[in-house]
Amino acid sequence: MIQLFLIVGLLGIVISGIFIGAWTNGKQERGNFPSETVEHRNFRTKIAIYSGLAGAISLGISGLIYLL
Repeated sequence: MIQLFLIVGLLGIVISGIFIGAWTNGKQERGNFPSETVEHRNFRTKIAIYSGLAGAISLGISGLIYLL
């Protein structure tokens, strides 16, 4: 059970990082910024926030299971 929450948590954090653009350098980000619309940027941010929160909650649950 703990491995399931751990995998889901890590996967949520990775998906959040991909959608928010955390693993791009400045040159890539400057190239991507003008080519996307405000709606697309808001959609990516919303997906990143939801998956990041789900990942953090899942990691917290796996930590609680481990401690108890």
